[in-house]
Amino acid sequence: MSTYHFRWQQALAALPQMLDGAAVTVGIALLSMAVGLVLAVALTLARTSGNRLAGGLAAGWVEVARNTPALFQIYMAHFGLGAFGLHLTPVAALLCGIAFNNAGYLAENFRGALKAIPDTQTRAARSLGMSSFQAFRLIVMPQMLRIAFLPTTNQMVWAILMTSLGVTVGMNSDLAGVTQDLNARSFRTFEFFAIAAVIYYLITKAVTLAARLVAWRLFKS
Repeated sequence: MSTYHFRWQQALAALPQMLDGAAVTVGIALLSMAVGLVLAVALTLARTSGNRLAGGLAAGWVEVARNTPALFQIYMAHFGLGAFGLHLTPVAALLCGIAFNNAGYLAENFRGALKAIPDTQTRAARSLGMSSFQAFRLIVMPQMLRIAFLPTTNQMVWAILMTSLGVTVGMNSDLAGVTQDLNARSFRTFEFFAIAAVIYYLITKAVTLAARLVAWRLFKS
């Protein structure tokens, strides 16, 4: 019976490469969140607009994003769109897949937050001469974002973890991709993936703690 010999020194020597991959992971997650937030606001407005076509399309987006695997969404961006002649790079496919997923979940969070805001606030803003758009932008949206802030933080954590699915479409510059390449060259599976798991954990904990600090500073009143 063979015994596995740990070689942590060899794995730790590759830590700078893994940290570079971690920076790519965070960058993709942040960009996907930025795109997802913009799309989520648009989806929320469409679902609450009263327009049946816009509301139906937005509701369909949310249903697909929330009820199909994130891996499926990334595959559709990379392989599915290729069937129509649109070939995305692994980075672009990963970004599109995660942003699509983020938009669906965030739109539902925002819709729930909107329901918590009394309609009287919009009516009061309109009585002061504001347009519907001004009332939403200046009165409703700040409250909506405040209520949905912590759920949005959870989605950011999920986006960071979803970037690891990029290896399935050939992504090799993020943390999961770098770790996979290092493992393929050295076969030190436990060491490399254990270190990667610790890095993922530290990143997500840092995001969570930073969000709590921001929430305390912004919403302590």
